[in-house]
Amino acid sequence: MASFRFIHAADLHLDSPFIGISGLDEDLRSFVQESTFRALERLVQLAIGEQVDFIVISGDVYDSSNISLRAQLRFLDSLNRLGREGIAVYVIHGNHDPLDSTKLSMTLPSHVRVFGAEPAAVTAVRRSDQQEVAVIAGMSYPTSKVTDNIAIRYPAPSPGLYHIGLLHANVDGYPQHETYAPCTKRELVQAGFHYWALGHIHSRRTLQESPYIVYPGNIQGRHVRETGPKGCYVVDVDGSFNTKLSFHELDSMRWNVVEAPIDACRDVDDWRRSLESILTDTARANADRLSMIRVRVTGRSPVHRQLEGGYVLDELLTDLRRREAAKGKTCGYRGCVWIESFSLQSGDAIDTERLLAEDSFTGDLLRLVRKEQERIHDPDGVVAKGLEPLMEHAEIRSLLDETSPEEMLDWVRRAEELTLGLLLRDRSREEGAGR
Repeated sequence: MASFRFIHAADLHLDSPFIGISGLDEDLRSFVQESTFRALERLVQLAIGEQVDFIVISGDVYDSSNISLRAQLRFLDSLNRLGREGIAVYVIHGNHDPLDSTKLSMTLPSHVRVFGAEPAAVTAVRRSDQQEVAVIAGMSYPTSKVTDNIAIRYPAPSPGLYHIGLLHANVDGYPQHETYAPCTKRELVQAGFHYWALGHIHSRRTLQESPYIVYPGNIQGRHVRETGPKGCYVVDVDGSFNTKLSFHELDSMRWNVVEAPIDACRDVDDWRRSLESILTDTARANADRLSMIRVRVTGRSPVHRQLEGGYVLDELLTDLRRREAAKGKTCGYRGCVWIESFSLQSGDAIDTERLLAEDSFTGDLLRLVRKEQERIHDPDGVVAKGLEPLMEHAEIRSLLDETSPEEMLDWVRRAEELTLGLLLRDRSREEGAGR
């Protein structure tokens, strides 16, 4: 068989509104909202530059089932550019952009194949000589809720060509995403395909290499739970079906969480200077893109009490954002660092190990909290029981359902710190009064 090259991309989420980001001025908001389209442009440039034979897109081309005309036209323009280069495109739609989405009916160019609501397979060719090189199987979501195992319905592979399966699914029940089109890695292995081009999970993951079962992640991070480089894979297949993957970054705006410890800081201004140094390092590491960061304040020192009041962090956030917004207007936001928020996870200068060993109310409480942190999602745990009344409200329940385990744990740690501070201050006053 002849060698060939293709791109595996997924979860483009074109025209994502980024509604959860606060404090942006008009120019910066426009830059942020264009980021998914810039990633698409870079995908097209990569395909042309790498001279790929075809592209596979594994679902969620658009961010919403109410697809904007702008998103459709921008995608169509990209498809036409690829067509002029002879690059075929194979697409499935996922839970965000199912086939019953509201959109303008458009005629797609002949080099684009969108799979329908039933599993099907087509043959892909090498563009240089039109030699058949791969069989591509796929299925689009007919509606946003596909809860059955569609992978087991895909056409069985036949000998002779390389087989690629396009699948938008949650394999093995990855907990951070909804369980759509559930299936197991074992089922995919047994299907006999050479490469499973997955979509739906936004973190880059290779579940297996023989056969390849791959999530490329999304092409542009949309919030602070989608950190790190985002992009796609260029996949090379030789005449013996040997497969080699190369990841390529496409994002122009990158999300990260950085730590700004207070342990060694004498006062707030000392910590501020330390933070400035961290922001400078972040800018240097991402000189060609905008960094969107959450600053996690960690460690223990008396500085925590000054930060705990809130106004210091609020005023500092406003000033740092003002500075970066002004800088961005002159450099196109390359090398700028926008602080999405501060996450206060620091504490007062308390010896928690000593308290854990104490035979006291404070020690008992701290031991209970640490135990509950380990079973934070236990339905019989204190946290779950405490949230039960809130779950009766639909909007609050929706927000809690979207809360990650890390965020939930942060809440518990923050509650622990506030409670310890109050208890120890009361105990200190009592001891002072007894002298």
